[in-house]
Amino acid sequence: MDPADDDADPDEGVDHQVGVGPHPLPWPDDPRLDPELLAGGDRRNVVDHYRYWRVDAIVADLDQRRHSFHVAIENYQHDRNIGTIVRTANAFGAAGVHIVGRRRWNRRGAMVTERYLQVHHHDSIEALASWAERDGLPLIGVDNVAAADPVETVSLPEVCMLVFGQEGPGLSPDAVAATSQIVAITQFGSTRSLNVGVAAGIVMHSWIRQHADLDGSDHPHR
Repeated sequence: MDPADDDADPDEGVDHQVGVGPHPLPWPDDPRLDPELLAGGDRRNVVDHYRYWRVDAIVADLDQRRHSFHVAIENYQHDRNIGTIVRTANAFGAAGVHIVGRRRWNRRGAMVTERYLQVHHHDSIEALASWAERDGLPLIGVDNVAAADPVETVSLPEVCMLVFGQEGPGLSPDAVAATSQIVAITQFGSTRSLNVGVAAGIVMHSWIRQHADLDGSDHPHR
C-alpha cells in the first residue's frame, strides 16, 4: 500500500444513506404502515422494527412498553444539550420528558425523536413538583454536590422523575429543595463535572440496569 494513502478516508465514495428504499409490490396489508413511506422509502431515525410505520402507530406501540421513569431538564438559559437528553430518553423508553422554564429548546440534537414521546412544559420547578406529586413521582436530582449519593451504589426508585439542571450551574436551588434525593456520578479525572447530556445518559442507563426487563423479547430491538 502506498504510504501516501494512509490518511485517505476509507469511507470516501461509500453511500451512508440509512434506512430502506421503496417497499416492493405488493405492499403488506397492515394499517400501521404509511403509504407515502412504502412508496418513497423510509430514511427516518427509527429501528428496523418500525420501518414504514406511521408516527402515530409507532407512538401507540411504544405506549404499551414505556418504562416508569420520567426525565426533567431545567431550561432557563436555552441549554443546547436538551435535544441530546430527549433523544436518550426516547432510546431508553422514558415515560415522558419535562422541560422546565423556557418553552423553546434546540431540537437539532433530538433527531426528531420528540415525535415519539410526550414532552411536557412547566414554567417552574414548583409546577413540575406539583405535576409529579399528583402522579406519585419522587424527584431524584442529578448533580455532583456534597450531599449527593453515588449513583453506582444507590437503588433508584422504580417510579420516579430524574431531574437535571443546566449545563454549567447544575440544579437550581429550587430544584435541589424540591428533590427527595440527589445522586452523582463518580468521576476519576480532573474535570469538575460531566456534560449534562452525558450525565443524563449514564443515570438513565443506571435505572435501566436496575429495573428494565433486559432479557425480554417484547421490545423493538429484539
